[in-house]
Amino acid sequence: MSTRPIGDYALLSDCRSAALVSTAGSVDWLCLPRFDSPAVFARLLDEEAGHWTIRPCEPSEVSRRYVPETLALETTFHTSSGTVVLLDALAMGHRERGHALGASSPGVLLRQITCTSGSVTVETSFAPRPEFGLVHPVMSLVRGGLSAYGGAQRLVLSAPLPLRTEGATAHGETVLRAGQRIGFALSSLPAWGEAKPESWRGGRIHRRLNDTIKGWRSWTGIHQGYQGRWRDEVAHSGRVLQALTFTPTGAIVAAATTSLPESIGADRNWDYRYTWVRDASFTLQALSTSACDKEKAAYFGFLAQAAATQLERGIDLQVMYGIGGERDLSERTLPHLSGWRGSTPVRTGNDAWRQHQLDVYGELLDAAHQTHPRTEWFDQPTRNFLLQAAETAARRWNEPDQGIWEVRGPSRHFLYSKLMCWVALDRAIDLAPALGATERVTAWRQTRQTIRTAIETEGWNPRLGAFTQAFGSSELDASALMLPLVGFLPGDDPRIRATVSAVADQLSDTRGQVRRYLQDDFVSDEGAFLLCTFWLAHALALIGEVQRARTVFETALTCANDVGLLAEEISPTSGEALGNYPQAFSHIGLINAARAIHHAEQAGQSR
Repeated sequence: MSTRPIGDYALLSDCRSAALVSTAGSVDWLCLPRFDSPAVFARLLDEEAGHWTIRPCEPSEVSRRYVPETLALETTFHTSSGTVVLLDALAMGHRERGHALGASSPGVLLRQITCTSGSVTVETSFAPRPEFGLVHPVMSLVRGGLSAYGGAQRLVLSAPLPLRTEGATAHGETVLRAGQRIGFALSSLPAWGEAKPESWRGGRIHRRLNDTIKGWRSWTGIHQGYQGRWRDEVAHSGRVLQALTFTPTGAIVAAATTSLPESIGADRNWDYRYTWVRDASFTLQALSTSACDKEKAAYFGFLAQAAATQLERGIDLQVMYGIGGERDLSERTLPHLSGWRGSTPVRTGNDAWRQHQLDVYGELLDAAHQTHPRTEWFDQPTRNFLLQAAETAARRWNEPDQGIWEVRGPSRHFLYSKLMCWVALDRAIDLAPALGATERVTAWRQTRQTIRTAIETEGWNPRLGAFTQAFGSSELDASALMLPLVGFLPGDDPRIRATVSAVADQLSDTRGQVRRYLQDDFVSDEGAFLLCTFWLAHALALIGEVQRARTVFETALTCANDVGLLAEEISPTSGEALGNYPQAFSHIGLINAARAIHHAEQAGQSR
């Protein structure tokens, strides 16, 4: 089984697919040609499921960074005889710049290692295992590298050094002296197509790496909307969101991986390589902070198109979609994989797409509210779709569901679901002129008030002195922090202040990180949820406790790894990263909390 810490990995992306690279110079995760494709390298989930390593033969001290304003990774190895620098990137399309980033990515992993001092013997080990390790390809040496075939893919490795093959693994080594560099490229072709592999010689690899760096910098250059405290962290999180974007459709995956566990050895191992409607409003707020108006429009357009016609056919709006708009995301297990630290089952697909979750209507209408000018009408299909979403929320808000955390147990009357139905009607009322639905405003206002009354009476627990997880519940849930974040109640409302204090006091662990809740249908010691820690910082800013908000925010920042990536959760015992990675929700929470704290600081200075 794989045991390397999740936080040891850095992300590469071409805005279509993703790779994870360890500090040992090993690519232990790569899906081609899409984020949700079967993995070519999956040592992240099983030691025998494939990797591609480039590193010095002798022991070394390692440091790494992203090339400034990019997601091209530099890993520096200091050995007793010299120093080499490994530069890794997934290639962008030739001369792609700005908003076009990822539009024509070729699906090629580029790796270049340069000796900067002394002399160093470097080695490479290439062990592709397509289809999550099921395929051990046949390897044949060809001019300039090797070809590996088996299953649905043909892999072509361009390599500038002699290789020797042992079964389905290739090895090679060479000596580099100061000033020398060599480049590698890995491309994938359909096994049965007529396309012929391209040659990637060293000069071409060097040029395309530089071109990819320029592409990332051009994107960063036009996404500098936030100028407050933690500017660098916000900018980097914006790049991570772009890296998790599937450019052809505008969809954003929740994470680059599947089945990294929420609790080591337990069975909460899900596939996050899809797009959740729930993430929409949070994501759009983050994109607004990063000045990504074009990406906002593309993301909302994807959601509207993916969900088209479901509501008019009387079908529940799905909570999630494939990155190409796919609806059937049926879950299956991969029993041949041992899982990260023995955490099984390993799953692909996610059966949460079948769940009944009412919050999606609010998140969808809030997303529309953030993206659409009030003075312009929606096009007819989108108008019909949003009207149906508002009417569905008005009609069904009082039904039980699975809630924001997708509980795989009995349906309940979760407070967050009711809150987001309130949001759906609140935003629909404001959008009514653009929806051509002003005649519906009176009825929507009445239902909005009914929902408000229900939340304030049934969602408030006077004994606990806080809003709770579900109607009639005595359990706290960090999602109650969303009450002020969506504008349901102001930050100075005593009930909000009490709820924020209760969450901070009772759901925070010894490291100051916030759990989602304390009870669960699964028997597991779940870690703290980083998004919830950022929610707490955000809520503290809204209630005027700005210094405390900064402290909580900084506590969450300590969970980032050496290249600024955040996981989904943090272990309550070891403090290490857990869950699928890197997690869009965590980076979204960072951006939104930073903005809220910045605004609170400015408001305090103006008084």
